[in-house]
Amino acid sequence: MNIVKFQDFIELIKEGTTGSPAVVAECLGISERLVYYYVSVLKKEFKAPIAYCRKQQTYYFTEEGKIDLKWQNPKKQNEF
Repeated sequence: MNIVKFQDFIELIKEGTTGSPAVVAECLGISERLVYYYVSVLKKEFKAPIAYCRKQQTYYFTEEGKIDLKWQNPKKQNEF
């Protein structure tokens, strides 16, 4: 899995601008099948409340929350 593209997909979901699975696949340069895999990972592994609106043709999170895929060192964060 390309983490950068996965993160880009998450950002598009947050913005509510994914478009249809075919559109977001083309936008990210991935297959439509991989879009469905990303959605599955978000639902199963991250327990993210994600849904698709057919009217607006976009994925969206049904609840507020945060997915953070970056390494964080708590010791370094407290240095500031």
